[in-house]
Amino acid sequence: MSCFRLSEDRIYLDIKASPGVSKSRLMGVREGRLRVGIAAAPEDGRANIELRSFLAKLLDCPKKDIVLRSGEKSRLKTLVLPIACKDKLNQLLQNMDD
Repeated sequence: MSCFRLSEDRIYLDIKASPGVSKSRLMGVREGRLRVGIAAAPEDGRANIELRSFLAKLLDCPKKDIVLRSGEKSRLKTLVLPIACKDKLNQLLQNMDD
């Protein structure tokens, strides 16, 4: 089961965030969502900022190109990424399965 959907020029990435961990990290895919531990508290949008920064670094993508589409105040989020991130995202997901 994939945690993302493709459109012509975008990727819709479904995430379950776990804020407040010691270090931001990918924690696998479960129930159609990429589980991401976020090293920031869920206060004043800090966890959302850290989530975007963390994914931008992993995907080698500018943070401004990663948009929170839904779930601003929820653990269940959908982010929109540029289609150019597809290969890197697939690689990250495959490496988690190894």
